[in-house]
Amino acid sequence: MIKRMFLAVVLLSVLVVSCSDDDDNTTSPNSNLTLNLNGLEALGDDYVYEGWIIVDGQPVSTGTFSSVTFPQTFSVNTMQLNEATMFVLSIEPAVDPDPAPAATKILAGAFTGDLAMVDSNSIVGDFSSASGTYILATPTDMDDTNEASGVWFLDNSSGSPMTGLNLPTLQDGWKYEGWAVIDGTPVSTGTFTLVDDFDDNATTSPFKGDSGDGPSYPGEDYLQNAPTGLTFPTDLRGTTVVVSVEPFPDNSPMPFTLKPLAHMVPNDAMTHTVINLGDGPVASLSGSVTR
Repeated sequence: MIKRMFLAVVLLSVLVVSCSDDDDNTTSPNSNLTLNLNGLEALGDDYVYEGWIIVDGQPVSTGTFSSVTFPQTFSVNTMQLNEATMFVLSIEPAVDPDPAPAATKILAGAFTGDLAMVDSNSIVGDFSSASGTYILATPTDMDDTNEASGVWFLDNSSGSPMTGLNLPTLQDGWKYEGWAVIDGTPVSTGTFTLVDDFDDNATTSPFKGDSGDGPSYPGEDYLQNAPTGLTFPTDLRGTTVVVSVEPFPDNSPMPFTLKPLAHMVPNDAMTHTVINLGDGPVASLSGSVTR
């Protein structure tokens, strides 16, 4: 009788342990979320990328990262992950007192089953139809001998300055920035959000001349206070002109990865004459997110 009771207790214990193991396996609170993203660049020490899933219309963080080597996998609450309708990637301060996503969102996409195909087109801007023109000129000084030392994103083919850039309105958290890559060094023309108005540094640029701010379009005269290793005035023929899309705020003095427009200035380019921009090296970012 005692032996039979002992065996019953042993069998009951085995059953309880087995059931407990099954419960643990079926009620695990977290599941894996795997990111495979293309084209992201390291942000430096002050900023990180942060993933978000949208659950019942609310953002839920999936974690931050600074490495841009993929795939990367994150452990996320299973119930929330299963209910998520969308994935969004933002750029956040490395030390961030705000638990909500920043305005600077770089990738987004809706889940279809366990897969979300994400891209930058809907969350930053769609540059598939972007185009533009520029001229070489230095309107901020009275010297006509250095006209190839300035670049202005406008169209003067009608005899009067007109808008030269065809670019979409950016979402919050982003700005455009012009560049001239001089002897391998990118030198900013200034940031801007409107293609038909002064850029943000029109009145404060250290490079422009002393005779005004130039026309009310994005652009820059490289006439004085050259960065170390360069000499102003210069000749922009043979250099590369770029329009990039920059996070705002932006802690890097270098162009961001999104560069929808670019053009190497012809060696025989005439000053005060319209030149067409071409497609830039990176107009969109993309990737996949798997739950």
